[in-house]
Amino acid sequence: PETSYEELEKLTSEAEEVLKRLKLPYRVVRLCGEELGFSAASSYDIEVWLPSQEKFLEISTCSNYEDYQARRASIKFRDRDNKSTHYVHTLNGSGLAIGRTVVAILENFQKSDGRVLIPEVLRPYMMGVEWIEKT
Repeated sequence: PETSYEELEKLTSEAEEVLKRLKLPYRVVRLCGEELGFSAASSYDIEVWLPSQEKFLEISTCSNYEDYQARRASIKFRDRDNKSTHYVHTLNGSGLAIGRTVVAILENFQKSDGRVLIPEVLRPYMMGVEWIEKT
């Protein structure tokens, strides 16, 4: 529990790192209390830019539920020093929504001739293909 907020930051930065490597424009939004789900203590939305909509679209959410879910599921750990039990803190990170990530790649890397440049980080997996050609 003592490090759950540090772990939330790490979880969020891992999702950010994928977007950085893809070179997609994005932003991280910390949700205010009104926007949080009833069980979340803290959440970040990661949003990616979609040129066709001229707006950012949520692509991931990372949340800290503190001990809310652990209490409902009775998930505890035993302290090494005094042998007492404590509820764990649970976190959730949805990774990146694959469909929205593909849409963001297509929109942000499409050129005026209709072709789409494959992001450099994905090229090793594309068997030498650098462009998605317009057919």
